[in-house]
Amino acid sequence: MKPAVALAMLEREGRWLLQLRDDIDSIIYPGHWGLFGGHLDPGETASEAVHRELQEEIDWSPSVPLEPWFSDDSGNRVAHVFRGTLSVPVSQLQLKEGQEMKLVPLSDLVRDAIWSDRQQELRPVAPRLSIVIDRLLKEGHDH
Repeated sequence: MKPAVALAMLEREGRWLLQLRDDIDSIIYPGHWGLFGGHLDPGETASEAVHRELQEEIDWSPSVPLEPWFSDDSGNRVAHVFRGTLSVPVSQLQLKEGQEMKLVPLSDLVRDAIWSDRQQELRPVAPRLSIVIDRLLKEGHDH
């Protein structure tokens, strides 16, 4: 069975919350922009995992549970993607994992790299994020 991850696609004012992953060689896509979330613990549902990860990574729990959006098993792991609204300003979040977090418009998401204010350079978007971006474009989100 493939390992599974639960990821959060959080929107605020037409922009999407991304995490700049740490520059650690032992993690998948180090130094890339990706979504908050992570692996499911044994016996944990995808919904439980995504909410736990948000608490662990940005110290935030949504007031309304995130909606399951889609699952994708075309890669080397099953990705359960959840969608919801980020109901607080980014300034109220506490980044506990990763180097930076940023709200970006879809017009930035479709590019191969996004500017990091902290690193003062363009950093690549995680390759697997394309499945999420493609889904947004199919739904007719403007970019």
